[in-house]
Amino acid sequence: MARTRVPHGGCTADDAGTDAGTGARRRSGPVGRAASAAGLLLSVSLGLLAACTPAPPLPTPTPLPSSAPPSTAPPATPAPPPPVLTPSGAPEPIAAELDAPWSILVLPNGGVLVSERDRGTVVEVLPDGSHRVAGTVPGVVAGGEGGLLGLAFLPGDGDRPDRVYAYHTADSENRVVRMPLTGAPGSLALGGSEAVLTGIPRGGANHNGGRIAFGPDGLLYVTSGDAGNRDAAQDPGSLSGKILRVTPDGAAAPGNPFGNAVWSLGHRNPQGIAWDANGGLWAAEFGQNTWDELNRITRGANYGWPVVEGVAGDPRFVDPVLQWSTAEASPSGLAVIGDTLFLAALRGERLWTIAPATTGGALESASWFTGDLGRIRDAAAAPDGSLWLITNNTDGRGSPGEGDDRLYRVPLAAAG
Repeated sequence: MARTRVPHGGCTADDAGTDAGTGARRRSGPVGRAASAAGLLLSVSLGLLAACTPAPPLPTPTPLPSSAPPSTAPPATPAPPPPVLTPSGAPEPIAAELDAPWSILVLPNGGVLVSERDRGTVVEVLPDGSHRVAGTVPGVVAGGEGGLLGLAFLPGDGDRPDRVYAYHTADSENRVVRMPLTGAPGSLALGGSEAVLTGIPRGGANHNGGRIAFGPDGLLYVTSGDAGNRDAAQDPGSLSGKILRVTPDGAAAPGNPFGNAVWSLGHRNPQGIAWDANGGLWAAEFGQNTWDELNRITRGANYGWPVVEGVAGDPRFVDPVLQWSTAEASPSGLAVIGDTLFLAALRGERLWTIAPATTGGALESASWFTGDLGRIRDAAAAPDGSLWLITNNTDGRGSPGEGDDRLYRVPLAAAG
């Protein structure tokens, strides 16, 4: 695909363009398995750089300390990769009447929490499909794409209780807070809110990022958008346009490349993060007018925004592993089950599957349920090994049907 460079003085469209509703969707007939293969070419055709304001000098991450000499022991036999999974049936509704839901949080005890963006509430979804309010996050200021966004869970250790972390928009910033979680499934309750990470710039109406998750290293990863200030994405001293990595108490994690909370930079509006079976970190990112991205995230890497969008072949930046037109994706939540990535598409109104996640080789992608569910906001691994999806048709950009928004279960099977 042709390289796309984004001049600083060019189009300033935001996610209101790339994440716009697409009108009424098909609601009749069974929900089909729409497995349209998407062979996405990532070839680069070099073009001339449009005249624009020169980008600031690119930051250089601090190298990690030297490691110990390599071991002379014979290498262990690698474990076989997990199976590649694909949907094996139609989505099955679990719950309805959710209000602008944003994040699905599956708890180790089987409880299920969902954040509602505009109301600032965290609801518990019960086995019969009903839901109840488990708590309201104080200080949430909803508007545009802002409000109560991502959720994450940290188990207690005897000295402290289980905690739920939440990313939300406040009056003048985005922040991460945490709340103690008490009760058993069916009676879960959130306690008082404590700020963990503050000072993340907020956009006027969009580009807030908002996904949070604890990684295999026990640290909290946070996606932040550029908040409408494009150049901040290239500034390692700014928390905008980044993937952040902090301790559970919100301090910059040891080993971060710039001595602060920043783990990677050059992002526009990442809204999905997930880890594969090898511990590799993936992120889904909104583009501007041309390409949405799936990226492999590594320490200190620069993903190019706003200098480039999509595959650029520029050695200063890390190219996306896959890219889609904004009409096909506008990606948000991301989950890994088996050796497959499951990506929720808003404007694209479909589920993308990408596999294999762990081998480092060529990826194959396919789309499912196009137009059947409307806008899909989040994807999560369910306790029974299936996939859960949540729609987002009541967020002001969709075309809600009766009973929207919904939580769905999608059965999975090994790809044949």
